[in-house]
Amino acid sequence: MVGNPRTPGVKRGDGAPGQSPYQRLSQWMQDISGDQGVLKDVIREGAGELVTPDASVLVKYSGYLEHMDKPFDSNCFRKTPRLMKLGVDITLWGMELGLLSMRRGELARFLFKPTYAYGTLGCPPLIPPNTTVLFEIELLDFLDSAESDKFCALSAEQQDQFPLQKVLKVAATEREFGNYLFRQNRFYDAKVRYKRALLLLRRRSAPPEEQHLVEAAKLLVLLNLSFTYLKLEQPTRALHYGEQALIIDQKNAKALFRCGQACLLMTEYQKARDFLVRAQKEQPFNHDINNELKKLASYYRDYTDKEKEMCHRMFAFCDNGPTVGEK
Repeated sequence: MVGNPRTPGVKRGDGAPGQSPYQRLSQWMQDISGDQGVLKDVIREGAGELVTPDASVLVKYSGYLEHMDKPFDSNCFRKTPRLMKLGVDITLWGMELGLLSMRRGELARFLFKPTYAYGTLGCPPLIPPNTTVLFEIELLDFLDSAESDKFCALSAEQQDQFPLQKVLKVAATEREFGNYLFRQNRFYDAKVRYKRALLLLRRRSAPPEEQHLVEAAKLLVLLNLSFTYLKLEQPTRALHYGEQALIIDQKNAKALFRCGQACLLMTEYQKARDFLVRAQKEQPFNHDINNELKKLASYYRDYTDKEKEMCHRMFAFCDNGPTVGEK
């Protein structure tokens, strides 16, 4: 976040004598609530669409009291902030209004008057009564889940009444949610989102000229499911979804690689080699594929060495053991 929040953009001598830093700062800010209750100053412009109502947002934020350098609330210490839903996880009225005015990548500073912040009571012991607070907010990304949630709640017959582009958009949103959860190492939750997307795509029939759009969307979800099941240490399921992806694109290097990884975990070394060699043929210089083949060779050597040792012990026992009738 940006440096000292107490006097950003305020030059020495600005404003009337006796004004506080926040009063001076407010003179340069945009009124986005219509009553001076939420004021905004854009530090870095964003791009794309505005945040939609009911969206889930990925933000970094810090909240400050006047005349204090350290924030009373911040999530900037987190390596990866969690996804928060407007109106559910974000309940500060001013912050919600502020976010609805932002675009992806935007960094902005806001002043929230008490009505839009912590009210007449404040939030003891940190926030005194009737306190104006400053928040610096960076919008990393947002996902519009409202449309997806409403669509998934419909029956299959009702969903079929919508155009294909609507289904593809909802499936893409579900996959994006899954990707976010995957990055948070919440693999079970990611799997649920991916399966919702796959169900939507499998249920939807499309005319021949548009079927390739459905297949392309399916392929992405199947690849994600295969990888997720590897993370969940369920290689049989990972192999299943990897093979489903290969039905759509038999030369897909990522699908071949996932199948090879799954077979290696299942100690099916010959199948693993077949998949990985095919993947290497598609992408000869792929570092991950080549490393997996080296790992396979090492595992297979260890396996054959143990097999030889076991056979040697068995035959040694037979050669040295008692014969029938000996006492």
